[in-house]
Amino acid sequence: MTTSTQQTDEAAASASVPVGIVMGSDSDWPTMRAAAEALTELGIASTAEVVSAHRMPEDMVEWARTAAERGLRVIIAGAGGAAHLPGMIASMTSLPVIGVPVPLKHLDGMDSLLSIVQMPGGVPVATVSIGGAKNAGLLAARILAAGTDAEAVALRGRLDDYRAALRQVALDKGAALGQ
Repeated sequence: MTTSTQQTDEAAASASVPVGIVMGSDSDWPTMRAAAEALTELGIASTAEVVSAHRMPEDMVEWARTAAERGLRVIIAGAGGAAHLPGMIASMTSLPVIGVPVPLKHLDGMDSLLSIVQMPGGVPVATVSIGGAKNAGLLAARILAAGTDAEAVALRGRLDDYRAALRQVALDKGAALGQ
């Protein structure tokens, strides 16, 4: 995980990294790690950074405004509590933003969920379930798989393989019940 102050030095290196994973605090990483793992499983590079909407708002604004020029194509933003990060980032970029409500000790993430899904018209944030970072990674992959270029077609093939593996796991569980 890196901080936004390191982004300038890494701008050239991140050109081939299509997914940015941001969170308000390193305490969100145990939840958000699942997004990075899902992307890695599908062969998609990502970067993970702490960009707090409340503790470092200027850095957050800069991070969001420069995301596309740094080569990002999809952003996954996780936050707990007031969860302003996904919406604020979405308000400053035209890239798709996927919000992950991070569960905290109080309210079990309901506050985060409501904060992320109740965006005003014109500022969309796709939202997954509370703690649903794995699905955020998979949704980012599906967004990247839209298109007709060879990279998108290859990614769709990997996603098809992933879905086939899920099916096989379910079939195996069903067969185990019958024994």
